[in-house]
Amino acid sequence: MKLERKHALILLAIAAWNVVTYLRFIKALMDTEGRPTGYYVAHTILVIVNLLIAALLGTWGVRAYKASKASQNAQV
Repeated sequence: MKLERKHALILLAIAAWNVVTYLRFIKALMDTEGRPTGYYVAHTILVIVNLLIAALLGTWGVRAYKASKASQNAQV
């Protein structure tokens, strides 16, 4: 399957959304007090995994965008 520019933009948008929402989640997590340690551990792991997913999707989006741009230039 060949990814087009629209696919690349969707991947980049999802990656950006994950980063923005989980950065806000980190702030809310830091403002929370009085929870058991397990709560913080579980949510920290959740944040780390989702930021790694965002990095992966962002990498794929950038590669797909560059490939679509190079493909478009080769056709011209």
